[in-house]
Amino acid sequence: MKGKHEIIVSNRDINFRFSIERNITLIVGNSATGKTTLYNLISEYMRNGIHSGVNLSCDKKCVVLDDIEWKLRLKNIKDSIVFIDEGVSFISTKEFAREIKKTDNYYVIFNRENLKELPYSIEAIYEIKRSGKYCRFEKYYFCCPFVQYDV
Repeated sequence: MKGKHEIIVSNRDINFRFSIERNITLIVGNSATGKTTLYNLISEYMRNGIHSGVNLSCDKKCVVLDDIEWKLRLKNIKDSIVFIDEGVSFISTKEFAREIKKTDNYYVIFNRENLKELPYSIEAIYEIKRSGKYCRFEKYYFCCPFVQYDV
C-alpha cells in the first residue's frame, strides 16, 4: 500500500481520528492512554460489524492480529491495515519481521518495548492524546537523542 490513510473509530463514548502513512506505525504510551481501547474497538467491529455499536471509517480494511495462528492468518490478510496489541508473543521475533516484509499491509503496533527486529521509522512513533471523548495520534519525541529509550 502506498499513501496516507485516515482512520476514524468511534462509539458513543470515545472517538479516535488519525492518519498513517508508513508501513509500520508504533503507538507507545503508559497504561490507560487508550491503546487497548482502540484495539478492542476494532476487534469488536471485526466480530460484529455495524451491530457492535462501533463506527469504523477507512479506505482500507482494518483487522486485528493476535497470537492465535498469527502466521497462517497473516498469509490471508491482503491490502489491509493490521492492528496488533502489546503483549502478543510474536511481534519481537525475527520470524514476524520476515513475514511482514512479504505483505502489502500497513501495521499499527501498540507496544512499550523496543522492537529491534522491525524496520520502523522514528517518524512513525506516536502517543495517543485525549481531549474529552476525542483522541488523536501525536508524534512521540525522545527527550535526549543520545539515550536509548525502550518504546
